[in-house]
Amino acid sequence: MQSLWMLFAAFCFSIMGMSVKLAADYYSTAEIVLCRGLVGVLFILCLISVKGGTLRTPFARDHLIRGGIGVASLWMWFLSFRMLPVATATTLNYMSSIWMAGILFFMAWRKGVQRFEWRLAGAIVFSFVGVALLLRPAIHGDQLGGALIALISGVLSAIVYLQVRKLGLLGEPEYRVVFYFSLTGLLAGVAGSIANHQIPFWHPHTSQGILLLLTIGLTATVAQMAMTRAYRLGNTLVTANLQYSGIVFASMWSILVWGDVLGWSGWLGISIILISGMMSTFYNQRSAPASKNLPAADPIASEV
Repeated sequence: MQSLWMLFAAFCFSIMGMSVKLAADYYSTAEIVLCRGLVGVLFILCLISVKGGTLRTPFARDHLIRGGIGVASLWMWFLSFRMLPVATATTLNYMSSIWMAGILFFMAWRKGVQRFEWRLAGAIVFSFVGVALLLRPAIHGDQLGGALIALISGVLSAIVYLQVRKLGLLGEPEYRVVFYFSLTGLLAGVAGSIANHQIPFWHPHTSQGILLLLTIGLTATVAQMAMTRAYRLGNTLVTANLQYSGIVFASMWSILVWGDVLGWSGWLGISIILISGMMSTFYNQRSAPASKNLPAADPIASEV
C-alpha cells in the first residue's frame, strides 16, 4: 500500500528534525535551509545522471507554487522553534493534517461530491488528540506571536501536501518535484543570508557541524521523495494520518539522545497515534476493492 511510504518519510524527517535542533548551535536558519536545498539539488542531479530522466517540466507554475509555499512553511516552522517550546511548535505545525481534511471536505462539498471519507478524517482528529497528549503543549501570553507563526506554518504545509498530490496526479515523478523544491530552498537560503548581511558558511566549522548539515540534507531529500510518492499514489487522508508517526519517532529520539522521560499521558498519546494509524490503514485497505467502481473519493483529482 503506497501510503505506507509516509512511515519511512516520517522516520527520515524525525532524524532531520533532531539534526536541525543540534545544528542550530553551529549555523543560522538561513544556512540550514540553504544546505538542505543544496544537498537535495546535488542528490537529484546525481540520481538523474545514473538513472536517467529530465528536469524539463510543463508545470513550472505548479512547481513554483509548491516551492514558494513550501519554503515559507519550512522557514516559519524553524522560526517557531526559536519562539516556542518544541512541544508547542510541533503540535501546532502537525495540525496540517486537520487543515488538509478540512480543505478536502470543502472541495468535496463545493463540487457536490457525495462520498467523503469521514472515518479517515475522524482518524486524523483522533491522532491529533494523541499528539496533544504526548506533547502537552502550552501557550503563554508572550508566545502568541510564535504560536500564530506555527499555526500558519501548519496551514501552509497542508496546502503544500495537496500541491504535491496534484503534481503527482499530473504525472510528475518524485525526483522532479523534490528537485524544484530543493532549488527553491537553496535560493531562499542564499537570499536569507544576504538579508542578514552574512556570507553563508564563512565562519569556523567543526566535523560535527558538517556531519549534521549533510545528515539534514540527505534525510530531508530521501524523506521528500518518499512523502511525494505516498501522496502521489496513496490515499490522501491515510497518508496525512500516517504523518503523525513522525511525532512517535521524534519522541523516541528525545528519549535516546536527550534523556527525556515520558509520563503516562505521553505513552497513551503514542498508543493513540499508532492505533489510529493502523485503523485508518486497515479501513482503507479493506474498502479499496469495493471503491473501484465508485466515484473518486479524492476531490482534488478533479482539480487537475
